[in-house]
Amino acid sequence: MDNHPLSTLKDNLMTRRRFLWLSSLAAAGIAAGCATNPVTGKSQLMLVSEDQEIQIDRQYSPYQFSADYGTTQDNTLNNYIERTGKNMTGQTHRTHMPYNFHVVNATYVNAYAFPGGTIACTRGILLSLENEAELAALLGHELGHVNARHTAEQMSKGMLTQAVVGGLSAVAGAAGSGYGSLASQLGQIGAGALLASYSRDNERQADALGMAYMVRSGYSSEGMVGLMDMLNSLGKHKPSAIELMFATHPMSEERYQTVVRNANSKYKSAKDKPLYRERYMDHTARLRAQKGAIEEMQKGDKELAKKKYSNAETHYRRALKVAPRDYTALVLMSKTQLIQKNWAVGRQYAEMAQKVYPQEAQAYHLSGFAKIQLKDYEGALTEFNSFDQVLAGNPNTLFFKGYAYEGMKKYREAGGEYHRYLQVVQQGDYARHAYQRLREWQAKGLI
Repeated sequence: MDNHPLSTLKDNLMTRRRFLWLSSLAAAGIAAGCATNPVTGKSQLMLVSEDQEIQIDRQYSPYQFSADYGTTQDNTLNNYIERTGKNMTGQTHRTHMPYNFHVVNATYVNAYAFPGGTIACTRGILLSLENEAELAALLGHELGHVNARHTAEQMSKGMLTQAVVGGLSAVAGAAGSGYGSLASQLGQIGAGALLASYSRDNERQADALGMAYMVRSGYSSEGMVGLMDMLNSLGKHKPSAIELMFATHPMSEERYQTVVRNANSKYKSAKDKPLYRERYMDHTARLRAQKGAIEEMQKGDKELAKKKYSNAETHYRRALKVAPRDYTALVLMSKTQLIQKNWAVGRQYAEMAQKVYPQEAQAYHLSGFAKIQLKDYEGALTEFNSFDQVLAGNPNTLFFKGYAYEGMKKYREAGGEYHRYLQVVQQGDYARHAYQRLREWQAKGLI
């Protein structure tokens, strides 16, 4: 199958601005006009309603979470992050938003917010924090983006200049987080494909809002200084681990100096407020016990991005020695095997990952892809149906189902799936394959 679209897919990638605009158009009932910014009180161009922000959030955040290997199964940790974030929302400018806070299993260093109030931080960034005040600064910064409506503002500006192509179908298969052609080959949405890329002005405002929110919530302003110190240090010493965060949250010396200045002036009285170091350490103890495994995964990701697959595999094996039931490590090992065309081994690791975390979608997709390569079409169809039950709506799943049916010589069923795929995706090798098969089968009277 080396020359088949499954192995050579090079679908067009999607810029964040284009995605923002397309996703906002996908929401119903766009009404042009101006709105009052909840933070500044000034009128601004805003073509996206609050209801649309929430709808876009609910529609797209599950795909990003899955790209980041799902939310943590450590309920104690997730509840702690949720509680810490929720305790700050009463100090924000939009207290009525449906805020929710999550830890995702990804090991790279990042935190992000969707426009309706869904906020997530990775295991990688939590390991880099020293106390709860730094966590509050991180969550406060993301709350700042939501409250200033930065994503909605970008959508509104993008609507004026971009052309309609079509919703999630345009990002389906986008490569991300260093995996390059692997993500597109597997028909997955890459980590980071749906994240906002903020301007420096956005970042400055989010810093200011985050600091205000955390101080009002009872934390020391030194938490924000500590967060900025950590980001600067990682940027210098481990740039690959933080590249996605800096791509979406541009860092600068000016940002750092502004935070320090505000801590020493505007929020000087808050410097002696608590940092809550012990409380943070208590609640992250289980996560920190996995630090060795997470660091090995970070090293493996770096090697995988360089296409040094054997080196990546070595690091992932070391991670699994420390944490043999870690879903992320198992999925990464599966991906590494699949990209080396070790289909049977890749399938085994994907199936192990399914058993560890049956509620997360990515392992089903990997196993289905492996089974197609092994010509186990019936098994592949089962896997893609399972994927759809967990995370419905990825257009590429329609193509893979069609391909599985084609392998089983069930042309009518295959044609149905290909037809549904072409209704949402019209470009790329998958679309060409589907279109050609439909024409051939119609000409032969098979469908």
